[in-house]
Amino acid sequence: MILRSLVRSDVSPEDKKVLQAFEKMLCYAFKDRKHLKRALTHKSYTNELKMPASEHNERYEYLGDAVLELSISHVLMERFPSHPEGELSKLRAAIVNEHELAELSRRLTLGSFLYLGKGEAMTGGRDKPSLLSDALEAVIGAVYLDRGYAKALNLIKVHFSQLLDNVGGMGFFKDYKTRLQEEAQSRFGAIPKYRLSRESGPDHQKHFEVALTINGETMSVGLGPSKKAAEQDAARQVLDKIAGEMK
Repeated sequence: MILRSLVRSDVSPEDKKVLQAFEKMLCYAFKDRKHLKRALTHKSYTNELKMPASEHNERYEYLGDAVLELSISHVLMERFPSHPEGELSKLRAAIVNEHELAELSRRLTLGSFLYLGKGEAMTGGRDKPSLLSDALEAVIGAVYLDRGYAKALNLIKVHFSQLLDNVGGMGFFKDYKTRLQEEAQSRFGAIPKYRLSRESGPDHQKHFEVALTINGETMSVGLGPSKKAAEQDAARQVLDKIAGEMK
């Protein structure tokens, strides 16, 4: 009842059609579409129609930003159990930023569903990165108000999965070997050694296996499309093992 009192915007039959179309893109059905309408309403629209300031999406954006930060932090801690706080913060910053949020908004064709003032629409507002990223955060805030954190977290996991995979890839985060060397010197008084144990596949699709040893003991076998990537994978595996032993 408290959440319902936050929303006063009416949803007309025409609105319903628009909102239902976006729900299909979002893969989420709102219990109360008034939340979604407000999330998609830019202040230029409310200004033109002389609606109350509370009817545009900035408050929802404020909430959605917090929900997104928490959710991405949650997922990153699960995915990278051996990463220290500073590195997790870097990964989160690579995901929760205007550029990436705007790109995801474009994939959802969010801009075409926005309620914009005529002036904003005529000056390319439907594709402005700042406007798109803010609107996506507002939609996340709307999902949170509609059904709670668990639903918002699930939605974020679905739509941010590719981006989360990318930031965890070898091409993005490359200090596993550096961190393992520091850890190995501290724990074992030795430096990890990497040996190419296998190379297979055609020239355009090579696969490499690298054995990682510490003090002569094989600790892991890394896989990757290049020798460097396989070395990073091997180092990551050992770091994850160490993190598991510390729990």
